[in-house]
Amino acid sequence: MLKAGITLYFVRHGETDWNAVRRYQGQTDTPLNDKGRGQAARNGRELGRILDGRIASFDFVASPLVRTADTMRIIRGEMGLDPEAFAREDLLKEINFGHWEGQIWDDLPNSDPEEFAARKADPYRWRPRNGESYEDLARRAGLWLASLERDTVAVSHGGVSRVVRGHVLGLDWDEIHALDVPQDKILRLRRGEQAWL
Repeated sequence: MLKAGITLYFVRHGETDWNAVRRYQGQTDTPLNDKGRGQAARNGRELGRILDGRIASFDFVASPLVRTADTMRIIRGEMGLDPEAFAREDLLKEINFGHWEGQIWDDLPNSDPEEFAARKADPYRWRPRNGESYEDLARRAGLWLASLERDTVAVSHGGVSRVVRGHVLGLDWDEIHALDVPQDKILRLRRGEQAWL
């Protein structure tokens, strides 16, 4: 879905306190913690080095959630750019975990055993109450990916990172589900290829 010739620099938002305890965030707004702000600053410095002299040719876009928008502000500030001059895109929001938002992953086998078992049986199509499945997320992330017209720096979420790579690299669900989603690295994507920076 990524058009030929377009390069996407994809950054996951920096760490939040909820990430640190493996609490499902989904579309709940949670702020970056100190570690997350440091990760965003590191990624901004690295992007500034990588894109030196080419920054004007890039679009900058982020999920509108607090943790992603703040990550982008820090990145742009480290690059010497106006921190507020970027687009916000709802299609880049994290998967909506519905009734699981705010729950800690390690507690779910006891607190919600039936739904935990259902998700384990089909993690791609399982949908929490009032939420989305990964299949839903892949559909909307694919719409965004197909809309890109030029090289782009995007700040989004772990789930979005996985499904975007699935589209770009032609992965199946088992491969997508196992993908790493670090918060202190930049993912460079081109059609059929990826590299961590």
